[in-house]
Amino acid sequence: MAEHKIYFSGGGTADIQRLIRRSIETALETENVQTPCSVSVLLTDDRQIHEINLEQRGVDAPTDVLSFPMNEFVPGAFDPEGAEWDYDDRCIPLGDVVLSLERARAQGEEFGHGTEREISYLTVHSILHLLGYDHMDEGEQKRQMRAQEEQIMQKLGL
Repeated sequence: MAEHKIYFSGGGTADIQRLIRRSIETALETENVQTPCSVSVLLTDDRQIHEINLEQRGVDAPTDVLSFPMNEFVPGAFDPEGAEWDYDDRCIPLGDVVLSLERARAQGEEFGHGTEREISYLTVHSILHLLGYDHMDEGEQKRQMRAQEEQIMQKLGL
């Protein structure tokens, strides 16, 4: 199995970081990503993610998670050959994940499945975006992404 590099900034306890790391590694394993990759994770609150959402996407509202891919991949067909390579880290930078812990706690409570599952789900969702998955329409891409999310969440036992 490839050794992936996960960089954290912002808030979050060691337990939250372990959960996110496990979620990322399980998603990459499920997607058969065998080349070393890196992911940067910013753990934040609603105020900061609102600012980032407005600045980067022009959306004047907080959200739960944002994904900023560094490469373009075909969903379900990770191909390292065409990807940008970070020679210092000796890996492929997949991109950035920005996750609002404040929003994850609220949604975990609202949906009745708790904060841990919500953080894990949002992480998996974001990693799939970094790997080329999308859900902008109600068609096959959205169904494909949801099926992968469920498969990964089952592997995580969440």
